[in-house]
Amino acid sequence: MRLGAESMAAALCLQHLVSMALSGLDQLKFLLVAVLAGFVGSIMGIGGGSIIVPVLTNVFGVPIREAVAASLVGVIATSISGLSTYFREEITNIRMALFLETSTTLGAMLGALLSLVTPGSFLYVIFAAFSFYIAASQAYSIRVEERKIRKSGFRAARPDRISLLLGLSGRYFDESEGRRVEYVISGTLAGWLVSFFAGVGSGMLGIGGGFIKVSAMNLFMNAPLKVAIATSKFMVGITAATSSVVYYLRGVVRADVAAPVALGTTLGAIAGTKVMNKLRVRWLKAAFSALAAYLGYVMLRRGLWLMGVAELP
Repeated sequence: MRLGAESMAAALCLQHLVSMALSGLDQLKFLLVAVLAGFVGSIMGIGGGSIIVPVLTNVFGVPIREAVAASLVGVIATSISGLSTYFREEITNIRMALFLETSTTLGAMLGALLSLVTPGSFLYVIFAAFSFYIAASQAYSIRVEERKIRKSGFRAARPDRISLLLGLSGRYFDESEGRRVEYVISGTLAGWLVSFFAGVGSGMLGIGGGFIKVSAMNLFMNAPLKVAIATSKFMVGITAATSSVVYYLRGVVRADVAAPVALGTTLGAIAGTKVMNKLRVRWLKAAFSALAAYLGYVMLRRGLWLMGVAELP
């Protein structure tokens, strides 16, 4: 009797796993979405989770925690894919990245633990709030960047003690401007604190926290936008890797979802990193700001629907 019960349980478990498996067509769709996410993410300095998670949950019906886990795998892949190009062009500020990662890693662990005990509907609402923040910060950073370029504001700042001690200031060659840009890093404490919340966002929402890190470096620490983007791409992989360990140990990572996402984000990131330094990001950032606002609206509607507050069409 006991053997029969165990066999029946094993059969039911196998049947459940088969029913959960995605078709090849769905995996191809995941791959195409991930390519777009990897390309946009490599240009914006984010992991691409702000695109992947809403599409997986709203279009394909993947549970929020499994979508977040797959997104984290994609964030790691897209971060690794863009490293060589940005390193070769000397845009990535390694010292600043390592300094900020001391806070984002702590935040990522906290966020991952919180996500496993937080209701799914609440995660949707939090994700919507982060998406709206993306929209606002991207739109605002356009004006700030243009003003600093016109007035050479990146060299005018005074470095604080931490910046001087760690040697965080630097320079890079901007291909779209055709000249070398020098910058002075300041506001390091504010950037460190903001990066902690970026880590929490990564752990809870699978977004890598890149959009907050870019804003922290560009708006709070006086880093040029392209430096912030390249440095963020290096950082989001570390943060996402920290968070993904928790999801893996809890058995939330699904290979049929994570594999096409990882492959797609890798392909998209390779293409994006090759063109980022050649682009003027003004219009691209404006378009992404609109996209983030729309995704925030969609996720907010779904979260409120799960709470029973609103109805979906």
